[in-house]
Amino acid sequence: MEEPTVVEKKPTILTLDAGTYYWCQCGKSETQPFCDGSHQGTDFEPKQFTIMETTKVWLCMCKHTHNSPFCDGAHKAL
Repeated sequence: MEEPTVVEKKPTILTLDAGTYYWCQCGKSETQPFCDGSHQGTDFEPKQFTIMETTKVWLCMCKHTHNSPFCDGAHKAL
């Protein structure tokens, strides 16, 4: 299995409005932390997630979280 590309060893903190989003799991997207289709030809697919109301989120940028798309501190072990 392919390993994702580590974008940063820290989360990105965003305030997201209600809606459906697609988090990049491969690390190759130019529109991080969101998918732009750069995973084509890899084993990766974007992670769909829904935000019910405007909220602040910590999204994983190391791509090694076990709670995708949210940061779980996995970057500290990289």
